[in-house]
Amino acid sequence: MTEVMTHGVKLTETAVSKVKNLLQAEGREDLRLRVAVQPGGCSGLIYQLFFDETLEESDAVVDFGGVEVVVDPMSVPYLDGASIDFEDTIQKQGFTIDNPNASGSCACGDSFS
Repeated sequence: MTEVMTHGVKLTETAVSKVKNLLQAEGREDLRLRVAVQPGGCSGLIYQLFFDETLEESDAVVDFGGVEVVVDPMSVPYLDGASIDFEDTIQKQGFTIDNPNASGSCACGDSFS
């Protein structure tokens, strides 16, 4: 029996609701929200959020009321304690990541160091 790893990423209730709506619009029940960190951006690392049908044996998974959030092993330390929210205001619409591990970020908010 394989033990599933977990991660320290949190999803707010607003973000859970938005992800559920997006998944319902996709019409597929085999998708998960994948959160990853990759080299790039103006600050050195960039966040990746996307729906993924693939689940690797080494992925860390946490379920938030029917929304599975998946993080690959390389990204887990960079995202530990991060909180994902969804903003829908006149100024901004989209997912935001509050990451206590980021020592700096760029103005766009997509890149951090």
